[in-house]
Amino acid sequence: MGFDTVFDFELDFAGTLQCIPMAVRYKLDRTGVKLSLPQWRRFDAEDRRDLVLRPCGSAAEVRQYREALAALITARADEAPKFLPIEPAAAWENINAVPEQITAYEKKLGIEPITLGQWQSLSALQRFTLLKLSRDSHDNANFIPALKEFNLLSA
Repeated sequence: MGFDTVFDFELDFAGTLQCIPMAVRYKLDRTGVKLSLPQWRRFDAEDRRDLVLRPCGSAAEVRQYREALAALITARADEAPKFLPIEPAAAWENINAVPEQITAYEKKLGIEPITLGQWQSLSALQRFTLLKLSRDSHDNANFIPALKEFNLLSA
């Protein structure tokens, strides 16, 4: 699975790219660019598709994505881009342990926690998504649908 995916559970709200899909949110964390929903909505459909599809894996691609997004924010939203620190060792990159944040959230929901083997079988984007959807400060309505889509929970 690449980083140019819009998950099935996102189709209701991100399928039209009216909301920022997880693939772009992942790239925002990789590049340290802060992008607000009002800024995203100032982008046209082609801009949004490009941000979903544009590679952001290698150091050069991360730099190019950051520069392209910053230019887009300036051009379309007529605002200076804002930058955030980039986590040097993001929790979704660690495949040797399921983050406590996820297991605590699963416990809160009363569902069986995912195993280390399941965590290791996920793509970086899927691990990122589960972390984002299990945050206390996030609307967590899509956590269960994501688990089902990633084959971690029976339908």
